[in-house]
Amino acid sequence: MGAVKKPPSVLFFVSLIFNDQSRMAEVENELGDFLGPVWDRSAIRPFFHSDYYEREMGKSLNRYFLLFESLASREQLPEVKLWTNDIEARHEQQGNRTANIDPGYIALEQVVLATTKGYAHRIYLGNGIFGDLTLMFENGSYRSLPWTYPDYRSEEIVALCNGWRQRYKESLRCQKA
Repeated sequence: MGAVKKPPSVLFFVSLIFNDQSRMAEVENELGDFLGPVWDRSAIRPFFHSDYYEREMGKSLNRYFLLFESLASREQLPEVKLWTNDIEARHEQQGNRTANIDPGYIALEQVVLATTKGYAHRIYLGNGIFGDLTLMFENGSYRSLPWTYPDYRSEEIVALCNGWRQRYKESLRCQKA
């Protein structure tokens, strides 16, 4: 029988897909109120990996990522997803989202996203939220899996997550010191 122990804390991040950059400062402030200070942000890039959001949010969407500096319990992922859903709802215009906020976390062994949609590879976490194993760390890098979203398969996002994993390792070392 294995000994029950609590896994290490993780670093939370969000992906922000939006159609109006002028709203994003307010969204970021609300995220910071819940997740703490932003530690890193990616460049803003056009979001072209899917047309899934176009009907609701329009064309010419952009995306960037934020990494938050505070270590937190991975068990908080459902709560974080529910909070980001509330932020999305508060920023709707005429019943349509102006931002899509997808939270996840960086762990040494994996990158996990939160979702409201169940599927064979998604584990139910509670409160209507599932955990999507998106990237797995193996042989010195995160790697995609057969179900990984196309954008998360990209070299750019894998490299971003690998860099964040290094920061995460440093945070864990400081936490132990």
